[in-house]
Amino acid sequence: MHTVTPKPAGGVPTILATPFPDGSVRCGVCAHRCLVRPGRRGICGVRENRAGSLVCLAYGAVVSIGLDPIEKKPLFHVAPGTTAYSIATAGCPFHCTFCQNWEIAQGPRLGLDLPARPLPPEAVVAEAMSHGAESVAYTYVEPTVFLEYALDTARLARRAGLRNLFITDGYATPEAVDLLAPLLDAANVDLKSFDDAFYRKLCGARLAPVLESIVAMRRAGIWLELTTLIIPGRNDDDGELRALTRWIVDTLGPETPWHVSRFFPAHRMLDVPRTPLETLRRAADLGREAGIAHVYVGNAPELGLEDTSCVACGRLLIERHGYRVRTHLTPEGTCPGCGRALAGRDLGRSVASRRPAVPCG
Repeated sequence: MHTVTPKPAGGVPTILATPFPDGSVRCGVCAHRCLVRPGRRGICGVRENRAGSLVCLAYGAVVSIGLDPIEKKPLFHVAPGTTAYSIATAGCPFHCTFCQNWEIAQGPRLGLDLPARPLPPEAVVAEAMSHGAESVAYTYVEPTVFLEYALDTARLARRAGLRNLFITDGYATPEAVDLLAPLLDAANVDLKSFDDAFYRKLCGARLAPVLESIVAMRRAGIWLELTTLIIPGRNDDDGELRALTRWIVDTLGPETPWHVSRFFPAHRMLDVPRTPLETLRRAADLGREAGIAHVYVGNAPELGLEDTSCVACGRLLIERHGYRVRTHLTPEGTCPGCGRALAGRDLGRSVASRRPAVPCG
């Protein structure tokens, strides 16, 4: 990920907004549903009420670009070994104390003057194709903050034969999910905790809308993978992890991949140590005990817990070493031993059997 310049100005009308006679506007993009007064901005920091019209200041104002392995998102069951052209604007509806990309996510809230590059949707698609990417990923910050830009870009990307990927906190409203559903191929959702108090205290949000958004995306046919960053003393309790993993199995199905990720001190949580490896192993064990077929541990390559095996016969199907990937799947995306299909998207179209993934951009 890298930062680009210069910064554009302006904005576009918010696609989901309800005006009121007093000049205030109710935003319908995320579950905060901010009531924004004239001259003020919503919690995300990039939607502003200008004379009774709510505008998105982030449209086309890209602050980060990357050519990433799709595994970095992380998406392990979508075209393994391919690359995603990744974009982000500034802003976020959450204010997580442990945010890894806090400069761009919290920049508008903190008053940071973030350099940005004007990048219209057609330029995103052209650059993605020129770099040999097979997907466009809306990532690094919560992409619903630039919903209008993402929708316009995704339409062009779909026409060009590119996949659209959302890396999200899962706070989109049902209305926003409805708009995105016809265009999104896959999403990785941060299910940060299964405790509403955690969301309220550490993220400035609530748990219930996240769960509702995840279910809405699944019903819409979007391929889902979930990630939980395990933070020592905050969300690593066995009881909470059992409840979270049972919910995944009971609500989404046992073949929904769950990524357990290692925490490293960041932003306003510098006093919390990195997650012990044993805690990560325990979380993964709890996921498997709950019945999740595909549990992965990220940010801890020394554990070697990122390979994919067949749920029917146990055969190794995809090997991962960092972002280097080798697949043993058939061209149809099935196990070469027993013929069982691996759950996911475009698995047989993967290029990983012919070459390793491009290193992180």
